[in-house]
Amino acid sequence: MSNQQIDPSGSTQQFQAYAQSKEPEPAKRSPLPMIVGIVVAVVVVVVVGWLLLS
Repeated sequence: MSNQQIDPSGSTQQFQAYAQSKEPEPAKRSPLPMIVGIVVAVVVVVVVGWLLLS
């Protein structure tokens, strides 16, 4: 026969440790890709506008 006793203090301690643990901060990403994307979008809009108006 297996032992069916469950230790409620064990699960409570595990939960408290989980609740009190801090999540790691996500790595801060560089803003460079967004800046490059915006510059490329502006250049494309300017070139398309110039081609349509000329």
